[in-house]
Amino acid sequence: MGGYCVPIMKESRLSLRISSRRLNKLRSYAASKDKTVTQIVEDWVDRLPNTEIGVQSAIPIPSILDEENKSGDAL
Repeated sequence: MGGYCVPIMKESRLSLRISSRRLNKLRSYAASKDKTVTQIVEDWVDRLPNTEIGVQSAIPIPSILDEENKSGDAL
């Protein structure tokens, strides 16, 4: 049986500032892969490790114990 793919409507938009050189590099790379810039960025985001929101912060905040361990001091 034949099926078809229903495109998923994008709900969010990302805006960022990037140099013209980097944007041209990104566009050229996407074209060489026969993909859109959006597809390239989505692929990159999908490769990021999963983080559990709510369990721990997405941006680690070093504790005093972590700083002591880095300096070589034993507890």
